[in-house]
Amino acid sequence: MKKIRQFLLAIVISLALTSDANAGSTQNNTSGSNTAIEGGYTSSTTYQSGSSSSSTTTNNSTSNIRSAPPSAFAPGVNSSGVDVCSVGASAGVQTFGLGVSGGKTFRDENCERIKLSRQLDSMGMKVAAISLLCQDPRVFEAMVQAGTPCPFEGKIGKQANTLWKKYDKLRPDYRQYTKNLKIMEKIDEKTIVIKPLPPIKSKSQ
Repeated sequence: MKKIRQFLLAIVISLALTSDANAGSTQNNTSGSNTAIEGGYTSSTTYQSGSSSSSTTTNNSTSNIRSAPPSAFAPGVNSSGVDVCSVGASAGVQTFGLGVSGGKTFRDENCERIKLSRQLDSMGMKVAAISLLCQDPRVFEAMVQAGTPCPFEGKIGKQANTLWKKYDKLRPDYRQYTKNLKIMEKIDEKTIVIKPLPPIKSKSQ
């Protein structure tokens, strides 16, 4: 009977002296990554009469997960309309933690010139419509090559041509005009003029 009581008492004492250590867990979160580290489990048991048993288990786990950055969307720029001469452009850039996007509209002056000239022509102002188109260097050069120079302060035809030659710096195509003059001058300098020889008199005369 005493042996049974001693055995039960030993079991109770061993249970009281048993200590458990729960595993620890550490987790760190940063932008674009997720790192978790776990482990560290220790348990020991002490028996009667000085005997003991201990065991240690350590588990380590490390994971690093990187996610793609969110997408940056360029805003839509509305430039539609019947009488609107503009072009829209937009762009966007995205990196980790920062995104930038923007948009802007640009005027199309050539489109505006054509629409205004068409409106003047519909109102019967043909000379004004042509004068407006002549602000484009390409149109001005085409009118000169066709022999119908652009109007100059109310003058048309030969009178306008004379005034454009006098005030040539006011031409929309002045740079191209001066380049063409230099090319023509160089070609004229290289041109050789052959004069006819005088007739040879015969000795009989």
